[in-house]
Amino acid sequence: MTKRSTWVLSCFLLWSYGVFAQSGADVTVIRTGTLIDGKSDKPRANQVIVIRGNRIESVSDASSAKIPAGATEIDLSKRTVLPGLIDSHTHIFLQGEDPAKGGYDANILSQGLALRAVRAGVAARRALEQGFTTLRDVETEGAGYGDVGIKQAINLGYIPGPRLIISTRAISTTGGYMLEGYAPELDMPKGAQIVDGPVEARKAAREQLDKGADWIKVYMTHRSWVGKNGELASQPTLTVEELRAIVDETHGWGKKVACHAYSGIGLHRALDGGCDSIEHGLDLDDAAISQMLKQGTWYVPTLNVYYTDWAPEDTPEGKRDRLRASAHEVSFKKALKAGVKIVYGTDMGGIPWTEPVAQDFPRMVEFGMAPMDAIQSATSRAAVMLDMEGKIGVIAAGAFADVVGVSGDPLRDIKLLENVDFVMKDGQVVRGK
Repeated sequence: MTKRSTWVLSCFLLWSYGVFAQSGADVTVIRTGTLIDGKSDKPRANQVIVIRGNRIESVSDASSAKIPAGATEIDLSKRTVLPGLIDSHTHIFLQGEDPAKGGYDANILSQGLALRAVRAGVAARRALEQGFTTLRDVETEGAGYGDVGIKQAINLGYIPGPRLIISTRAISTTGGYMLEGYAPELDMPKGAQIVDGPVEARKAAREQLDKGADWIKVYMTHRSWVGKNGELASQPTLTVEELRAIVDETHGWGKKVACHAYSGIGLHRALDGGCDSIEHGLDLDDAAISQMLKQGTWYVPTLNVYYTDWAPEDTPEGKRDRLRASAHEVSFKKALKAGVKIVYGTDMGGIPWTEPVAQDFPRMVEFGMAPMDAIQSATSRAAVMLDMEGKIGVIAAGAFADVVGVSGDPLRDIKLLENVDFVMKDGQVVRGK
């Protein structure tokens, strides 16, 4: 046999092996009852999803679908099928710390990094099992670059978990983050990286980006209270100049900046400095909403967390807690009516991970968001904010095979999303069958 003949035969055998390998061995077919694809305005009945490896190959009507020979079939014909859900504001290194057990401070002072990492892994698994196949985790709260390790462990298959988009340490200023209230001569650890001045701010962004941050998280406000005129007042932190240094550096890396901002001066500095997303945004005035629309700023409201753990009503803290919730409701409704781009986020970690991650959906619908819009805020719209449009948050050809199923119709009862009973991530079944 000549060299050319040998080469031709080898190519044919390799091609034949490829055809055989792809004929069905790595192909999964899901038959849906109702499909909410994450982007379309209306659901579709009786669809067939063909998955090859970790990607969706096709979506078609059952009547015309071509089923590859040897494919593994999953029957979800009695369920509503959706894309894997996305929570764009979480903290896997927090556990909803009980104030009676030392709260946030004990989390940093008493819990070692190894313990916190293990608990973060458990939190990630719980999110995945509830159908949240992607999390944007917005800082480690004193656990340094621990989220880099958790992300690596998930990607390498050591532990189960969602696709993680991470922010590492976050950035605030002197006097702008916990731990607080200790003897002044003590140099206490902080839950965020502290900077003062544009040079330090830019350097911190560079450090975090260099060590694996996908987003940079910035605290533009700190504590809040009821002001002299009954308004929600918030302590501003970074100056516009400091924030602009962070934003300029981060955008230069092709990444984005998320700004924790409650209200007032700090909120407006966040917008003036060019933040890509406003986190929480408890008290958005008309000027802030107008600027968000003009700049295309995303809004991640995290509603439900502000309805938990209220202090007694007759205390300053209790009055603040209730004002936070009432002002937040008004802000959300105004932003929704104005057309601000809203993305789903919960602040899980501030809420114990034993609670449903889907708990913000009912609150969003209660405040006027249509159920389909609420679902899209946690699917295709979140994907756009995360620069992963077409890859996550949709059931469509070319997207990662992140699929969830739920019994019943979440468009009629959005609370059903708290009881997802089928989860697939990257073509692998995590829960159900």
